[in-house]
Order: sequence, then structure tokens, then C-alpha cells
Amino acid sequence: MKRIIVTGGAGFIGANYIHNLFENPGFTGYVLNLDKLTYAGNLESLKDIQDKFPDRYFFELADITDTEKIASIFEQFQPDTIVNFAAESHVDRSIDGPMEFIHTNIVGTAVLLENALRYWQKLDREAQKNFRFHHISTDEVFGSLGEEGLFTESTPYDPSSPYSASKASSDHLVRAWNRTFGLPVSISNCSNNYGPYQFPEKLIPLMILNCLEYKPLPVYGQGLNVRDWLYVKDHCEAINCIIQNGAIGKTYNIGGHNEMRNIDIVNIICELIDELHPSPKLKSYKELITYVTDRPGHDLRYAIDSTKIQKELGWTPKETFNTGIRKTVIWYLENQDWWKNIQNKKYQQQRLGLGRNNNSTT
Repeated sequence: MKRIIVTGGAGFIGANYIHNLFENPGFTGYVLNLDKLTYAGNLESLKDIQDKFPDRYFFELADITDTEKIASIFEQFQPDTIVNFAAESHVDRSIDGPMEFIHTNIVGTAVLLENALRYWQKLDREAQKNFRFHHISTDEVFGSLGEEGLFTESTPYDPSSPYSASKASSDHLVRAWNRTFGLPVSISNCSNNYGPYQFPEKLIPLMILNCLEYKPLPVYGQGLNVRDWLYVKDHCEAINCIIQNGAIGKTYNIGGHNEMRNIDIVNIICELIDELHPSPKLKSYKELITYVTDRPGHDLRYAIDSTKIQKELGWTPKETFNTGIRKTVIWYLENQDWWKNIQNKKYQQQRLGLGRNNNSTT
């Protein structure tokens, strides 16, 4: 990996991935961050990278659905690796406005694949062997599990939301460009990520920020929905592992081995902030927990079987949930300017995802 295009690099996981590359002393290559800078894109997450590596890190404002722009970027930058994070990614927003998810996640992926294929076909044989298109997906494509069982790489797709359906579609396109045209690709389906630089609409940062501002902590339904939680830096290591050593055309599940109910997540966050930032007003931040109307089509449980990546590539997560969530809470406490700038410009923690015909503000 000498010349890497990271699509969606100004988003949560993409920014962490770029940090991960430059934090590795063995990495001496170049990175082009290609991002449309929608509401969740934030170049402030990469300001230190820009300052430290101005000759090796570059940013290009671009929409992955813009065929001419993407073709030009490929020709100018001459990548050997594409890491595709670019996607609309929030289930609640997909319920309120699904067409944007279909356009970006499906059409955008197709545009990237077609331009990658044309570029790859022009390379010499050695460069073709060293090229990789890696596509980041989600465990949500598999739908909902019962109380038992795990998602494996062979679990049939059964998406529930417009978001997960659009990601399932993009996964199928990536496989098709490999099987039909020979483009060297790989895919990873990850569980819920958390950690630094996450946009405040997601569960964990939303709860942290609402605690600090004494706002209600909205828990959907009874908080019994279960997710497997993956610390974002572990995820970044797994992606590199797949790109460098994974088999072409294969899919790898990446999980954190941390199944947790939503209500338990919220309670742990409250306890950590009680310890690290005690309130002068409340005995515990748990007093702010508020149960709200559940999300339409809310999958009950996700859980990933990561046996394949562990056995074949030797990757396992380094962080437990307890260690990762402590690091995360501390990061948000120590980087308040980062998230306050987002609140001032883009997002006030409003409730989303009740459906376009429901005007409730609960």
C-alpha cells in the first residue's frame, strides 16, 4: 500500500483509518482523502495529519457518484489501493430520506467500481497484481438475529432498513465486479463501531454529550436491542490485515466480541461519567435516562462470528468494551471543542427516524 485513496475519509471510521495509517511507522506511502463533506464529514478530525504530513496526505472534495471527477482522480493520483468508506450510514436518517442512501451507497459504489476497473485494466501485469479495492460494509445487511446464533460470512442477506438494504446492494455490486470483470476486491462486514471522532447522532457519543449538557438520554423502546461493539482502532487494524493478507474476492466479518444491550451501554456510560466528570446537580447521570418511541423496523440483535479473520489472518480485537468505552469517554471529555463545533454548525441532537409521516418530537 503505497498510494491509497480513502473514500469517505473525513467521516468517523475513515478519519480513524487515516490516523491509523500515519501512526504506523512502517507506512511511508501517500493518502488521498476523497470526501463529499456531507453533514458528517469533518476535516477537523484530520487537521493534525494535514499539519504533520503535508507532502503525503491530500484532500479532494468529490462526490463518488461524479463519474468524470472520479476518473480524473484515479488518473492523477495513480492509486494501488482503494479503501471505500464513503456511504450514508445512519439508519434513522435512511428512514426519513431513503433516496439519498440509494444514490450514494448504490450508485456511488457502482461509479467507483467502474472507474477502478477501467484504471486497473490499463495497469501492467505487476501493478494489477498489487492493486486492491476494499469495500467496508456492515453487519446490518444480515438482518436481525434471535436470542442465539451469530452472523457468519455465509449468512443470507436480509436487510431491514433503507440503509442496510443500500449497503447490501453495494456489497453485491463489489462481488459482481470481481466475478464478472476480475477486479481484485475484498469486503468486510463490521459490527457497531465506537471511538474518537464519531458524529454525535450515534448512540455512544450522543449519550456522552447529552450527559455533559444535562439533556435527556433517549433510549429506544426498553433498550433491549443487542449489538456487538467494535472499537474503531481495532477495526482499522483488521482492514489493513485484510488488504495486505486477505484473499481476493473474499468477505471477512469483523466483530468486537462485545455483545451489549443498549440500556447496559447507557448505564456504563453514565457510571463512567459519574466517575470522571461528576455532576454537581445529579446523584448520577442515570437520572437523565428517558425511554422513547422505538425506531421502525428496529432489529433486535446483531452478533458477528469473527472466526474466519482470526484463523486465516490472525486478527483479534485488542480492546474489551470496558477498556474501549473508557478511552472513548475520556476522548470526548478532552476534545470538547471538536464536538461543540459540530453542534454549533450542524447538529443539535434532534430525534430522527420516526418516519416521514410522523411529526412526533418525542
